[in-house]
Amino acid sequence: MSDLPDITPFRRRLDELDAQMSDPNLFADPRRAATVSRDQQRMARLVADYDKITVLDRQIEEARGMLKDDQADPDLRELAEMELPENEAAREQLQRDVLVAMIPPEPTDSRNTVLEIRAGTGGDEAALFGGELYRAYSRFADTQGWKVQPMSSSEAERGGYKEVIALITGDEVYRQLKFESGVHRVQRVPVTEANGRIHTSTVTVAVMPEAQEVDIEIDPQDLEISVTRASGPGGQGVNTTDSAVQILHKPTGAIVYCADERSQIKNKAKAMTVLRARLLKIKEDEERAKYAAQRKGQIGTGDRSERIRTYNFPQSRVTDHRIGLTLHSLPQVMEGEFEPLVTALMQEDMAMKLAALSEGQAAMPAWATTGSARQA
Repeated sequence: MSDLPDITPFRRRLDELDAQMSDPNLFADPRRAATVSRDQQRMARLVADYDKITVLDRQIEEARGMLKDDQADPDLRELAEMELPENEAAREQLQRDVLVAMIPPEPTDSRNTVLEIRAGTGGDEAALFGGELYRAYSRFADTQGWKVQPMSSSEAERGGYKEVIALITGDEVYRQLKFESGVHRVQRVPVTEANGRIHTSTVTVAVMPEAQEVDIEIDPQDLEISVTRASGPGGQGVNTTDSAVQILHKPTGAIVYCADERSQIKNKAKAMTVLRARLLKIKEDEERAKYAAQRKGQIGTGDRSERIRTYNFPQSRVTDHRIGLTLHSLPQVMEGEFEPLVTALMQEDMAMKLAALSEGQAAMPAWATTGSARQA
């Protein structure tokens, strides 16, 4: 089993989770009980698959020995010759399953997501494309059974958005959307272009896991909250009351403005949701940067300044520059068919994590380090 990491800490972790599951007090906290139950089932599958590999290793070794033995019974040799490829294939698949299970899941993968889209270079054309990209993400969310809740928006005069922020809720939203952060470049002939020249514009996308209050502690003294009268599109009801809320987080300089609701209280709640998500993203990026320094490659930093994708309308082409993937199905992508891009990015990330795990470079959870499993 030298080609697999040591299973000992995972067995210890399973024993600990089994003990927690047998404690009646655990179920007094339904959320914690669900987490422990999910972890226990995942760890049990990992250990069981590892044990299956041990059995297959023995059977493969016996079959190979049988094939090398000229004195062996012909019927047994024939049986070994038939079973060997099947057992080798089964072992290869189980080994991959075990390695994948050993990769510590990112705790935010199951979170809801705050999506921010801002117009970059290109003026009106950037704002128009920002609106189209927001629509495309909304349609993709619909296909996944997710719910899109607008949080804040600033519409452009000629259509689209200067900025739009939404909360997307559902199953494993962040896991699928987290690689969308960065600069999205569009190449096409704007509707205002009389000479038919192709222009290049950009929008920036930020994808942040929704933060819980336990993730980020915000000192009220660090906040500067101001209330103003909402301006711009939104209806008379919005524009006649002092309902718009702007929150400045003084330590980081982060500013959140929300004016979509008529209620000042609702706008403040939405603004705090966005602020917590931004602060959690900053915290995660700092931790990820420490780990990324140990890796040979990575899909991307998720930074807004990083150009990640080009949408070329004349060629009906979408290119993701991080993984070198090109699709000639731009109309379908703009209708929300992001599955090929999302799947390819997740597979590339998993491949790099598996490589890092095999090289002993992957980050492991605290309980998988030497010492007691009760470190978790």
